[in-house]
Amino acid sequence: MLFDFDGVLFKGDAFTAFMRERCSCQWWRVAIASPLLLAASPFTLIRKTRRHALRFLVHLAWFGTPLPRYRRLAQDFGAALARDARRFSRPALDALNAHRHRGARVIVVTGCEETLARAALDGLGLREIELVASQFDAGRFGPRIAVHNVGLQKAHQLRLRGVRAPWDVAYGDSFADLDMLAAARSAVLVNPDRALLAKLSARLRTRLSIVEW
Repeated sequence: MLFDFDGVLFKGDAFTAFMRERCSCQWWRVAIASPLLLAASPFTLIRKTRRHALRFLVHLAWFGTPLPRYRRLAQDFGAALARDARRFSRPALDALNAHRHRGARVIVVTGCEETLARAALDGLGLREIELVASQFDAGRFGPRIAVHNVGLQKAHQLRLRGVRAPWDVAYGDSFADLDMLAAARSAVLVNPDRALLAKLSARLRTRLSIVEW
């Protein structure tokens, strides 16, 4: 059983929330980097360049931060998220726990960074739940993205861990989850808008079900 994290278990984007807090606490960093931010921002709106632009913004935000310090900050932020029950979907957590209590192997597969997502899951009492997430490594100028676990990368990272399609059930909330949903015997789309539903319905057909959480 596969669950996305952002938009499924967590209401929103956890790493974006972390980045916002980082910027609010270090406004001087934003001020210094504002010309670069303005130059990069338009590229986040273009599909072909979005991933590279976002990668650049992440590296810029954490420039000069040692990886151990980043991980401490991410752990603290993830633990703080877990203490605010309003930020998580109770129906999604109930569904996850129902699968778990029936003996299913449950894996959270997310584009969120691993340290942050792990801290949040641990804070929710889900320490035993497996996690496949984006990963940072130490770079010359600060943390760098080693694995960006979105799109096709999700299935690839699962294969590296011995998990191969088809899987029984997958829960996702965006078009980026298409490959993970398409490889499931039963695909569950969470809170879709009409445009997303139309796109995925054509591809997943009778295997697709909808939940409003």
